[in-house]
Amino acid sequence: MNFRSLEEFWPFYVSQHSKSLTRRWHFFGTLTAIFLLINSLIVRWWFVLLAPFFAYGFAWYSHFFVEGNVPATFGHPFWSLLCDCKMFGLMLTGQMDKEIKRLGKRPVLQAF
Repeated sequence: MNFRSLEEFWPFYVSQHSKSLTRRWHFFGTLTAIFLLINSLIVRWWFVLLAPFFAYGFAWYSHFFVEGNVPATFGHPFWSLLCDCKMFGLMLTGQMDKEIKRLGKRPVLQAF
């Protein structure tokens, strides 16, 4: 698929994260990566090398074993990274379900 803008890519990205457990794995991976990046500044510089492995590892696990699709990162790495940050922020502020409804997607209710 060819996308001309981030705004055009965002609904596709959200559709690839239809299950709340997939979004939670992404959130946990991004949070872990942020933690490692901060610790690389404070504790050991080489923690920065671990950040992508944790962020992508948890996200890709969720796509292959929870969502059952191919990560959007494979086709659109930069836009996927930006959308992951946006999704993280929306989840952090409790606005992701509202965004899913706005885009016409219904959140899948699951207990964490």
